[in-house]
Amino acid sequence: MAIYQSPSYPIETRVDDLISRMTLTEKVGQLNQKLYGWEAYQKTGSDITLTETFTDEVRRWNGIGVLYGLFRADPWSARTYENGITASESPKLANQIQKYIIENTRLGIPALLSEESPHGHQALDGTMIPTNIGVGSTWNPQLMKQMYQHIAKEMRSRGAHLGLISTLDILRDPRWGRSEECFGEDPFLAASFTRAAVDGLQGGSFEKLAGSDRIGAILKHFSAQGAGEGGINAAPAIIGERELRDIHLPAMKAGSEAGAAGCMAAYNEIDGVPCHANKGLLTGILRDEWGFKGIVMADGVAIDRLEMQTGSYVKAAATALDAGVDVSLWDESFTTLEEAVRTGLVTEEDIDRSVRRVLSLKFSLGLFENPYVEEESITTSNDNETVRQANIQVARESVVLLKNENSQLPLQSKHKRIAVIGPNADSIYNQLGDYTSTQKAGKGTTVLEGIKKIAPNGTEIVYAKGCGIREGSPEEIREAIEKAKDADVIVLAVGGSSSRDFDIRFDTNGAAIPGEQPADMDCGEGMDLADLNLGGMQETLIEELGKLGKPMVGVVIQGRPHAIGTLVESCQSVLCAWYPGQEGGTAIAEILFGHVNPSGKLPVSIPRSSGQLPVYYNHKDLGKLLPYRNMEATPLFSFGYGLSYTTFNMNDCQLSRDSISLDELNEGATVTLEVTIENTGAVDGAEVVQLYRYDAEASVTSRIRELKGFKKLPLKSKEKQSLSFSIGKEELSIWNNKMEYVVEPGLIQWFVGGNSHATMKANLQITP
Repeated sequence: MAIYQSPSYPIETRVDDLISRMTLTEKVGQLNQKLYGWEAYQKTGSDITLTETFTDEVRRWNGIGVLYGLFRADPWSARTYENGITASESPKLANQIQKYIIENTRLGIPALLSEESPHGHQALDGTMIPTNIGVGSTWNPQLMKQMYQHIAKEMRSRGAHLGLISTLDILRDPRWGRSEECFGEDPFLAASFTRAAVDGLQGGSFEKLAGSDRIGAILKHFSAQGAGEGGINAAPAIIGERELRDIHLPAMKAGSEAGAAGCMAAYNEIDGVPCHANKGLLTGILRDEWGFKGIVMADGVAIDRLEMQTGSYVKAAATALDAGVDVSLWDESFTTLEEAVRTGLVTEEDIDRSVRRVLSLKFSLGLFENPYVEEESITTSNDNETVRQANIQVARESVVLLKNENSQLPLQSKHKRIAVIGPNADSIYNQLGDYTSTQKAGKGTTVLEGIKKIAPNGTEIVYAKGCGIREGSPEEIREAIEKAKDADVIVLAVGGSSSRDFDIRFDTNGAAIPGEQPADMDCGEGMDLADLNLGGMQETLIEELGKLGKPMVGVVIQGRPHAIGTLVESCQSVLCAWYPGQEGGTAIAEILFGHVNPSGKLPVSIPRSSGQLPVYYNHKDLGKLLPYRNMEATPLFSFGYGLSYTTFNMNDCQLSRDSISLDELNEGATVTLEVTIENTGAVDGAEVVQLYRYDAEASVTSRIRELKGFKKLPLKSKEKQSLSFSIGKEELSIWNNKMEYVVEPGLIQWFVGGNSHATMKANLQITP
C-alpha cells in the first residue's frame, strides 16, 4: 500500500507522497472544474448512465479534481423531474461517478462534488429556505447554524462534498440583482452569519470533516462585489483599501477564523485589479495576513475574462494561479496550465501549491477511505418534519413588520371576507429567489394557500392576481377591484421576483441575459435595475385598490429593498417578507392572524427613491445631515428597524467602567456594557438588542454608527431581563491614518436600542 493510501500517516505526509507520484497533466486535472456536472450523466426513465463527455474528461486528465453541479436542476441546466436526479437517485449516481474515476485512473484520486447551496441545495427535492436577505432579517445566527446543519446533512447524504454559499457580499446598492444573496448592508451582521454558516455546514474547521455528515463551505464572493458601480453585476468596485477593510473583508475574515473549506473569488475589480488577478487580496490578505488554509475557487468563466487584460488564456491562467486561485470553474484558461509551465509563465512548484490544497481538502473529507455514500439513507425535507419546522421558523423570523397603524394586525375574526390580491399572492416560485431548483408540483405554500389554511373558520377568501411583476393589463386590475370591493380587508402581495423559466437565454456563467428574461423576473443574477419602484402596473394596482377605502395590508415579497412609498402610504400595515422560501406562505399567514408575533429587523435600509442612493446607515459623519432639495435624505426605513405586536422598553444602560487604558486593552482586558430590557406589552415577543459604536475622537473620519453587537432575546409578556456585551480590543480598533488596525486613545460613544437610531448612550474613554 502506498503512503497516500494509508490513513495511518498524517495528511501532510500523504499529500506529499501523492504529489510525488503525479504527472503534470494529473496535477493540472486536479485544478480544473471544467464540466457542467449535469452533462456527466444521461437519464432515460429510471436508467442512469455516464456520458462520453464525462469519461472523456476523466481520460484527458487521468482523473477529475472537482465536478460542479452534478445534481443541479433548473432552467439553465434544463434538468427536471423527467431527466434530472432526485434525492433517492443521488447516492447511486455519486457512487457511479466516484467508482468510474477510481477504477479508470492510474492513482484513483476521488473527485470533489461541489453544489450550489446559497439558500438550500439547488437540486431536485432540495430544501429551499429564505434567501440571505431574509436570513439577515432574523438577526438569529444560532437559528441559522441549526438550519445549515440540516442542509449539510441533506447534501452529504446525496454524495456532495462542497456547498457554494453566498455569505460575503455586502449590500451597498440595492439596484444590484444579487441583493438577495447578501445578509445585509453591515459587515458585523454578515460576519456573524458567515460564522453560523461555516459552523453549521462544517461543524468546525474543514480539517475535521472526515466521516461526518457535514460538507465543506465555499464562501462567495471575495470581495466587494456588492459595491459594483451603478449597481451593475460584476462592475468595478471603486473603493479604496479603507472601505475594503472596513466593510467588505470582515465576513471573510470571520469565515477564515471559523475554518471554511474555501472561498470563491468575485467577478469585480477593486481599484483597477480584478479579484481573480489580485495577489494582494487572495494571497497577501487571505493567506499571509489571516492564515487561510482552504482553497480559492474561481467564479464561473471568470479566469477566461482575464484574457482581455492579459492577451491570452495561457497568460490569464498564469495570472490567476499566481494571484492565488486554486480551482477553476468552467474556464478554458486553466486547461492551458501545462503550456504555462512549459513557457515559463508559472513553475510546477506553483502548480503543486494549489494541488496540495485540493488534495488536503480531499483527505480531510476522508474521501480516500470512504469515497462512497450509503444509497439508502437520504435526508430531505419531503419526509423530515424536523427540517420543515426549522424552515418555517426561519421564515417566521425573517418577516419584518414595517407599519401597523392603529394595531390593524393581527387580523381579527370580524373580517369575514378577505381579498387576497397581487402578483406575489399565489406564485411559489416568486417566493424562492434565484438559484432555485425545479420544484415538484404542490411543494411549498403560497401566501394565498397559507391564508386559506390559517384563516378562522367561516372566513371567505377571494383571490385575483391583479397584474404581473413587470406586466399587466387594465382588465386584470378591474378584475381585482371587483373581487376586492365587497371585502372586509385586502391583503395585497406585491414586490419582485427572481423566478426563471425554461424559455430564457443564459450567459455562459448561468446568469439570465437582461432583456430576454421572463416577464416576472426582475431580480437575481444579471437582473440589475435602474429604478427601484415596484415594476409594471403594481403601483397602479395599489392606487386603484386604495380608492376603495378598504383596510389594506401590504405584503412585500422581494429580493432587494424596493422603493415602496406608494404601498406604505396606501396600506395601514405592511410586512416585508423578502423571499421567504417554500414555507413562506405559512409563516406569513401565521403572522397575519397573530399565531406568531413578528420579530424580524431590517438588515438593510429601504430607500425612498433610487435617486437618493446610497442610503446605508453606516455612512461617514458629515457633522450634520445634508438633505436634498426635493427629497429627504433619510431612508424610508432604516437598518435594524422592525415592529412587533408587543412593546419593549430598554433602560439601565451602564458600562462596568468609564475608562480603560491602551495597555490594559492590549493585555486582553474588557469592559462590560449592561442593559435591561422589558416586554411591556400584553403578548410574548422577541426583541433584538443592538449595540452601536461612534468614535468621537479618531485619526480618520468616523462612521455615524457601526454595529458592534446584537442579541435576539425572547421575552414573555411583562418579563424583564438583563444582558451584557463585552467590549475589548477588537470592538474598539479602527484602521487608522497609517492603515494600522489599532485602538486609539479618545472618546468612544456606545448606543443601545432596538434599531440603528438607538438613543441610550454610554461613554468610554480610552486613555494612553
